[in-house]
Amino acid sequence: MKDAPLLLDPSRTALVLVDLQTLIVDLPLAPLAGRALAARAIAFAARMRAAGGTVILVRADMSGDPRAALHQPVDTPIAHPEGPLPDDWAELVDGLAEPGDVIVTKRQWGGFYGTDLDLQLRRRGLDTLILGGIATNFGVESTARQAFEHGYAVVVAQDLTTSFTERMHDFAVEEVLRRVGRVRASSVISFGRDG
Repeated sequence: MKDAPLLLDPSRTALVLVDLQTLIVDLPLAPLAGRALAARAIAFAARMRAAGGTVILVRADMSGDPRAALHQPVDTPIAHPEGPLPDDWAELVDGLAEPGDVIVTKRQWGGFYGTDLDLQLRRRGLDTLILGGIATNFGVESTARQAFEHGYAVVVAQDLTTSFTERMHDFAVEEVLRRVGRVRASSVISFGRDG
């Protein structure tokens, strides 16, 4: 089933890309470098738009203040930079956003909590999400879990995701994401209008 073709109705489907931001794509990532992932995501988003589908870009924005990020007591905290974040922290990679795309700003790992993502989807009559972005096991996985809990059909475009290590990516894909949705290569996802 991993490579089984998947035909989706573009009028009921949204491509949701998570954290494809200028500073995030330049982090050391695996199994795919961030800039390579961004190029693939831009091309797939163009296919989605051409088929009449909706593109939603979810970005993290702490309003320049890393103190706005989560800081609960955990065994392995994520390192946050000292001082204010750069002014371009929340900027999406060049060439990604197009007129008509929906931009959702989050302040957590997942795209649903504290945002209007669910509202944006429901008002458009969308019930299927194709997910991609960075990092597979953080923002993408959290958004996939939340989408599943909200009753959406979830498809993860595996070649449009990457993480901080290949091991983290593979575990999320094989042990989590396949349990909340379908995982496919973007090349086997079609919309009927683009073949």
